[in-house]
Amino acid sequence: MLKNRIDFAEAKLEKYADKVVRKASNMRGFYIDSEALERMIEQEDPIIYEVYAVPHENEGELSYAITVLHPGKVGNEYFMTKGHYHSKRDRAELYIALKGRGLLLMQRDNEVQWVEMEKGDIIYVPPYWAHRSINIGDEDFAFLAIYPGDAGHDYGTIAKKGFAKIVVEENGKYTVLDNPKWKE
Repeated sequence: MLKNRIDFAEAKLEKYADKVVRKASNMRGFYIDSEALERMIEQEDPIIYEVYAVPHENEGELSYAITVLHPGKVGNEYFMTKGHYHSKRDRAELYIALKGRGLLLMQRDNEVQWVEMEKGDIIYVPPYWAHRSINIGDEDFAFLAIYPGDAGHDYGTIAKKGFAKIVVEENGKYTVLDNPKWKE
């Protein structure tokens, strides 16, 4: 697919090959307050985020996807993506914010960085860094990700170890705290 189009009002691709829907029930083990997550699942099991992707799996090709991360919290922890490393760790990624307000949390070994994102921002995710997006606003946070086709996604490492930091709401603002469940 050589040409595609972004619907900026909906923050979605006109054409995509894959659609991934992550509900609260798909996020077990990723939030600190597991009891709040289970209550949320029992009540409605809301969609946390959706990914509209155009994958290319060969070396030298580029894949791209739009992620729409809905607003909300599990306990006081903001809705977020699962987060991942690339299977080929030496692959980088570009994020372009399309709508809303979010945070990109990145981690490499014991080093953690985060950067706020809003419409128009371009963020470079260097090789070897795990990354997770968090919606810190009260509307959908959407971004376009562009990455090497052969990068792959390693969600398993994050599922086992987590991130060293979590993002919660305190006094009406986001706060980045140490993750009490993080495993070095």
